[in-house]
Amino acid sequence: MNLELVTKRIEELRKKIEYHNHKYYVEDQPEINDFEYDKMLRELEKLEQQYPQLVTSDSPTQRVGGKPIEGFETVVHQIPMQSLSDVFDEQELFDFDNRVRTAIAPQQVEYVVELKIDGLSVSLEYENGVFVRGSTRGDGIVGEDVTQNLRTIKSIPLRLKESIPFLEVRGEVFISRDNFIKLNEQREALEEPVFANPRNAAAGSLRQLDPKVTVGRKLDIYIFNIQQVQGAELETHTETLEYLKHQSFKVSPTYNVFHDIAQVHQEIVRLGEERGTLPFEIDGAVVKVNSLRQREMLGSTSKSPRWAAAYKFPAEKKETVIKDIFVQVGRTGALTPNAVLEPVRLAGSTVSRATLHNIDYIRQKDIRIGDTVIVQKAGDIIPEVVEVVIDKRNGDEKEFSMPEQCPECGAPVTREEGEAVTRCTGIECPAQLLRNIIHFASRDAMNIDGLGPAIIEQLLEKGLIKGAADLYYLNFEDLVNMERMGKKSAQNLLDAIEKTKDSDLSRLIFAFGIRLIGQRAAKLLADHFGSLDGLKEASVEQISSIHEIGDKMAQSAVNFFMQEQSIDTIEKLKAAGVNMESKNKKERKDNRFEGFTFVLTGTLSKYNRSQATEIIENYGGKVSGSVSKKTTYVLAGEEAGSKLDKAAKLGVKVISEQGFEEMTK
Repeated sequence: MNLELVTKRIEELRKKIEYHNHKYYVEDQPEINDFEYDKMLRELEKLEQQYPQLVTSDSPTQRVGGKPIEGFETVVHQIPMQSLSDVFDEQELFDFDNRVRTAIAPQQVEYVVELKIDGLSVSLEYENGVFVRGSTRGDGIVGEDVTQNLRTIKSIPLRLKESIPFLEVRGEVFISRDNFIKLNEQREALEEPVFANPRNAAAGSLRQLDPKVTVGRKLDIYIFNIQQVQGAELETHTETLEYLKHQSFKVSPTYNVFHDIAQVHQEIVRLGEERGTLPFEIDGAVVKVNSLRQREMLGSTSKSPRWAAAYKFPAEKKETVIKDIFVQVGRTGALTPNAVLEPVRLAGSTVSRATLHNIDYIRQKDIRIGDTVIVQKAGDIIPEVVEVVIDKRNGDEKEFSMPEQCPECGAPVTREEGEAVTRCTGIECPAQLLRNIIHFASRDAMNIDGLGPAIIEQLLEKGLIKGAADLYYLNFEDLVNMERMGKKSAQNLLDAIEKTKDSDLSRLIFAFGIRLIGQRAAKLLADHFGSLDGLKEASVEQISSIHEIGDKMAQSAVNFFMQEQSIDTIEKLKAAGVNMESKNKKERKDNRFEGFTFVLTGTLSKYNRSQATEIIENYGGKVSGSVSKKTTYVLAGEEAGSKLDKAAKLGVKVISEQGFEEMTK
C-alpha cells in the first residue's frame, strides 16, 4: 500500500472511530458492537505503528499513551475560572433576581437553569479545531496541565466538527454512580483506600501522574460554558450550548429557559426531587442569565460572576423505623451491620436499608432494633442513620451485638485492638473470595503472571474455582472457552500457574493473607520453621520467640492454621504439588539458647550485628532491640551506651564478646 492510500485509510478510520465514540459516549446511541469498534481501532494502531510519521495528536490512538509524568505543569488561565455565589433558599434566590433586574433595568431577563454536577471543573483549549491543552481550575487563576489525562475521556472530542481559530470551554469532569461503586469495590478488593464520594474519585483520577490509571476510572464530562471563542458569533447561553453540541461536545443534559424567578424556583425544586434518579451526582442547580450582552453589563466580583448563582441542595433527611439489623460481609472480610428500614422515599428513590458502619458507630449513637431514626444519603448515594429519635422509644427496642462467627462461612470473626472493624478469618469465605484470590495471585505473593482481577472474577462467576487452591486444578478446556481467552492465552496462564508450584514457602505464607503477617514476617516464619508443617504445629510461644514476631502476630498465625477452611486449602495445595518447604531453611546447631533473649549494644570486634544475630538464632535464641525484664543477656561491645544502665537497673546480666564466645563453643 503506497503512502497516499495509507494516509487516506488512516483518516477514514479516525473519522469512523470518532463518530462511533460520539454516538456511544455523548449520545448514548451506539451503532456498532465492541468487536467491530475494537477491530477498527486495532487496524488504525497497526497502520500508525508502521507509519509513525502519520501519527497526529488528535488521533483516537493518542487518548492513552506515553510514560507517567513526574508532576503537572502550571497553567495561568487567560479567562479566570471563577466560582459561583451560593444561595440556599427561596428568599436568597429572589434576592439574586432582584440584584440582576435592578442592574439591567428596564430590560427583561431570561434565566437558564442547569444541573450543578458535583465533579471537578476543567478548561479545554482548541486551536484550529484541535484539542491542545486541558487544565484544572486550581484557584481560578492558576491550574494544572492535565492534558494527557483529559485525552482519556472519550466524550471529549480531540478534533472539532468545524475548525475555528480558537475555542476555550469549561466543563465538569465526573464519575457516574455505577462506575463509582464499581471503582470502590475494586479498590476494596485490592485493599486500597476507597473514595469517600464520586467527586473525590473524579478529582483523584484526573490528577494521576500515569494516564493509564486514569483511563481505567471511566471518567466523563459535561461542557457548560464557553470561556472564549474566535470564529463564532453567539448572543445567548442557550445558543452557545447548541453550538457546542454541534461541535461534538457533550453539554449539560438539562437546561431550560424561564422569564420568572418563581418558575426558576419551581424548576429547582423539580430537579431536587429527581436528583436520586440521575446516573451521576449533583449538589444543586445553576441559574444563569441567558443574554451574553447582559452578562457583560452585570460583570463580576473578584471571585464570582454577578450573572449566575448556584442553588445548593441540602442533604434530604427522613424519619423511619429500624425493623431489624443484619450483617453483610465485604470483600475484605469486614463485617458491616446494616439496618432494615421501614421503606421511605429519600433523595429520589425508595430506601429500605442503611449502613451502620461498625459496632462502635451503633454504640455511639445508641441505635437499637425498633428505634425511630433519621436517615439521609451520605454523598447522595449511600443511605445512613444520622440519629435516633429517643423521644419515640417505648421500651420494646432491642440492643444489637456483632456475631462471633461469620454469617457467610461460619469461620470465627476477630476485631484487632485499636480497630473499629470486625473481620471474618476464613480463607474460603464466599464473600471475600475475589479479594483473597487476587491477593494470592499478586506479584508479592505467588506471582501468577497474567491472572488479573477480571479473569479471577470470570473464574468465580463460572464456578471454575471456589478458592485459591482450585487454581492448580484448572485445565485447558476450562480456560479456552472463557471470554477473551484464546488458546495461546489459556496455555500461557496454565504455564504461569504451574511455574508457581516451585515458589518459596515464604511466598505461600504471605499469599494466605493471614492477618498481621506481611512479607517480612512470612519470610521469618518460613526461614525459622523450614516447612509449612513445622509452622502449622508451632505454638504461640514458639512463633513469638522469633525476633520481630510479636504476640498478636503469633496468635493470628495459630488461629489461621487451626481453621478447617485453612486446613482444606493447604491439603488441596499439597495434593497439587505446591512447594511447602523453605528454600532458605537453616538447620539449628542445637537449642542451647532456647527461651533466651539477647540485646546487642556497642561495637563488636569479631562480628557485625547481623552475624551475631544469626549465631544466636542458630542456637534457638532471639534478639531484641531494647532491654526489658524479659531480656536474658545484654551482649556489650566497645562504647556500649545507655542499655548498660538499664540492664543494671533491671538486674539483667551483661556479657562481653569473650563471654559470648565461651557460650557458643
